[in-house]
Amino acid sequence: MEDRGSRFLCTLRRVADEDEARALVAALRREHWDARHHCSAFVLGPDGAFQRSSDDGEPAGTAGAPMLDVLRGAGVSDVAAVVTRWFGGTLLGAGGLVRAYGDAVRAALAEAGTLRRALLTELALDLDHADAGRVEGELRSRGVTVLETTYDARVRLLLAAPADEVDRVVELVAATTGGASVPEAVGERWVDLST
Repeated sequence: MEDRGSRFLCTLRRVADEDEARALVAALRREHWDARHHCSAFVLGPDGAFQRSSDDGEPAGTAGAPMLDVLRGAGVSDVAAVVTRWFGGTLLGAGGLVRAYGDAVRAALAEAGTLRRALLTELALDLDHADAGRVEGELRSRGVTVLETTYDARVRLLLAAPADEVDRVVELVAATTGGASVPEAVGERWVDLST
């Protein structure tokens, strides 16, 4: 976006930790070496508890804080936003900067869209090759998340379900296999869910 000659480019990335967020800022600083500012904000953790922002030379509170407010307002986590600014020669004032940096992040979020993530229980299900395709298709058609399918001497389906739905998945497997197979809980994983 542009405001009175200054250009603002927002880069959004999913990041796993603070090191990845800081590496993104450093990479953009190298890539856009001719820009005057690389302001940043990031929210990390399943509950968004870890938050940081930087004005990178802009007047205090006019860049990083408004960017962080937009991320918090959108309810996103595990994301870093970096707004790169090329100065256009006209001072925007504190209000103009707050608006421009916030709008750049809002526009990037709208363009990128968001995913919902959930901590799901992983269930391993071992099947004979002859039954695997039918069972997998039946489970998928009933809304069961299939994370992986591995072919070896037997076929292993790695399923995922919220903790309160594990019993339902076990019952579906029993019904689909005539009681011949039982999935085994093998761990937990954060999974992106379609909305």
